[in-house]
Amino acid sequence: MVTLHRLVVAAPASGHGKTTVATGLMAALARRGLAVSGHKVGPDYIDPGYHALATGRPGRNLDPHLVGEERLVPLLLHGARGADVAVVEGVMGLYDGQLGGDGYASTAHVAAVTRTPVVLVVDICHASRTIAATVHGLATWSPDVQIVGVILNKAGSDRHAAEVVRALGDRLPILGVLRRDDGIEAPSRHLGLVPAAERPEAAAALDRLAAQVAERVDLDEVLRLARTAPALAGEAWSAPAAEPIGTRPVIAVAGGRAFTFAYAETTELLAAAGCEVVTFDPTTDESLPEGTRGLYLGGGFPELHAASLSGNESLRAQLRSSITAGLPTVAECAGLLYLCRTVDGAPMVGAIDADAAMAPRLTLAYRTATATADDLLSRQGETVTGHEFHRTHLLAEPGPAPWDTGGGLATPTLHASYLHTHWAGHPHLAARFAAAAAAARPAPRPAPRTAPGAYTSLRMSPVGLVGRAAVTPATFAGPGTHAAATDALRHHGDREATDGLVDFAVNVFEGPRPDWLERALAQADVGRYPDRAPAIVALAEYHDRPEDEVLPTAGAAEAFGLVARLRAWRRPVVVHPQFTEPDVALAAAGHRPEHVILRADDGFALDPTLVPSDADLVIVGNPTNPTGVRHRAESVHELRREGRLLVVDEAFLDDGDQATSAGADVVVLRSLTKLWGIPGVRAGYLLGDAATVAGLRDLQTPWSVSAAAIAALVACHTPEAEVERKRRTEEIAEHRAYLETRLADIGFATSSTAPFVLIRTAPHVHEALRKRGFAVRRADTFPGLGPGWLRIAVRGPEKTDALVDALRGTIRETG
Repeated sequence: MVTLHRLVVAAPASGHGKTTVATGLMAALARRGLAVSGHKVGPDYIDPGYHALATGRPGRNLDPHLVGEERLVPLLLHGARGADVAVVEGVMGLYDGQLGGDGYASTAHVAAVTRTPVVLVVDICHASRTIAATVHGLATWSPDVQIVGVILNKAGSDRHAAEVVRALGDRLPILGVLRRDDGIEAPSRHLGLVPAAERPEAAAALDRLAAQVAERVDLDEVLRLARTAPALAGEAWSAPAAEPIGTRPVIAVAGGRAFTFAYAETTELLAAAGCEVVTFDPTTDESLPEGTRGLYLGGGFPELHAASLSGNESLRAQLRSSITAGLPTVAECAGLLYLCRTVDGAPMVGAIDADAAMAPRLTLAYRTATATADDLLSRQGETVTGHEFHRTHLLAEPGPAPWDTGGGLATPTLHASYLHTHWAGHPHLAARFAAAAAAARPAPRPAPRTAPGAYTSLRMSPVGLVGRAAVTPATFAGPGTHAAATDALRHHGDREATDGLVDFAVNVFEGPRPDWLERALAQADVGRYPDRAPAIVALAEYHDRPEDEVLPTAGAAEAFGLVARLRAWRRPVVVHPQFTEPDVALAAAGHRPEHVILRADDGFALDPTLVPSDADLVIVGNPTNPTGVRHRAESVHELRREGRLLVVDEAFLDDGDQATSAGADVVVLRSLTKLWGIPGVRAGYLLGDAATVAGLRDLQTPWSVSAAAIAALVACHTPEAEVERKRRTEEIAEHRAYLETRLADIGFATSSTAPFVLIRTAPHVHEALRKRGFAVRRADTFPGLGPGWLRIAVRGPEKTDALVDALRGTIRETG
């Protein structure tokens, strides 16, 4: 008999907050210094990723369909080996399991088999006294399930929570109450929650979650209830040792952001079989690990990281040749897609003669599958249990599939299928894979590039200079140069405006903020999680648009990041010179944008014919930073094409007009930073059609728009604000005209509609002005502009006179 303190976290149905509360409990207990093991009922991959982040141990699954009921206790003991307490997150509603199976594989089934007490998480936001009836029904439905406590979630107020507590009476201990605004939800997408590995902010969010749970849940009582769990009979599971297979073959296992779906026992079985398991990232690693003799491609989201996967041409070529040559390869679901020719048109490995695309419906089902023939893993007539979990489909079958459930390709060296299997339930699959890898030759190394570390796709074309990274190919160079090039793209005026210099580098309005804006910022409730609804209402009314066509953002920079991740862009194009954050965002999302460079000799005028006709994303500024050119509305509208998203950055369109109409194929971005003098608040928004805005909203980090930003968005879109807007834009226009006149006096002709002007002078002038006490923005970091280009912010006449005098003196002294 083995003693294991443990609890199951269950709920009446999906959406009540099981993952949030279970993960929060794990994190809060771990922060007490306890060793916590996290487990998940069912086949889900995503929730265990959050459990691993919370506990520092691998997340584990307990699924009787996948591994057999007899392995539930051994796998629980295996995952909890050395732990002080185990927390098991349930699946769906407490008694919901395999359809037609009378609760088989449900949370209640697993709790009964493992004799684990259950804590209910109940969302109370839409009811009060009825919650007590729901809890009573769940607690008395089955004598095999022991419910020992309740955590109330999403309470609207203290009074609301008190009503539920009063109705529950002394039926069950109430372990805690979480408020609706406690800010402890994870973002979701088409296959459930966004994996923790894809959320850079996940660790910080988990810290907040742990603190909330520790504050609002009685952790001492939780631990006391966990200690009531009876001892378990049986031994912990361990990966069966295989017969010696000779040298330790290297198994390359795909990881990174695109491949986050895997069961921990898979690699444990391979290691026990004598393999050396090495993880690699197909989005960034340019070759397989040295000596690879077997390849395992698990599940994940290749459709969302298609640009990064496609861009890794070196690895794709190595994989294609290696798999064709017979490298033993297992590819489940995402792995199957990755090996196809294309996914939604984005080039993939091409080792499987098929194309894949997003499907209109989610496929989510348990399967019992029979092998149709002998292949790498299976033998004809063998049966396995598994599950499918995808929203893609193959446009045509590439050949014989491994299982009678269809979808995939089976050969003596390749097993590619939509079916996910848990190898702890079928350990012979791991043994066969290991044996095949031991007998295989290592994958050949990829051929060296013509120019190591740099892409060579820059080209001249009939539409002008376009290409991946266009004027600055180092933007997407190898590891040695990427950081420096990206740093150049992230160079902004604030880096120039250092202490002691007169600031002509930052384009923020110089005057004081209006009293009404100061009051709004001061009164912003930063003690609560921000609610963007008031900003949406204000912006929708201001632009006379439906509320679902408006999205507040943390400045325009966040909006560019959302656009970059919206789709697997096949040919994104940025019109330059312009604000460089779109390039940074696209690169961060794994894309390599092409540049269309507007010519200084043409006044940086927009020529729509220069943009490639097959570009599916085009980003243009209007007015453009740093040129100050405001493109004709007709020229901007000529950029619209079927199948293309046009993004127009109107961050410097401060006169209240909207130069471009947002619509089904157009997104317009706006920012409050410059005109209202609030760069530290990060307030912006975008306009578009409802479907596009919904897609962007789904990618947005929860609460990314602060309470102060929401207050500013509301305050700056009132009749009172319109009066001040007009005054400020008139003042800017007056000061800009003065600046342009003074510059003309010393030989610089400029034409701008923005709060800055662009001039071209000698390369040394930038540093010379700094020595004279003036900060101007070097513009050679904008694609299409070279040394000597300077952007000068609009300031009042007195400061302008001083700058022009310094510029004249510099030119006289140095020529």
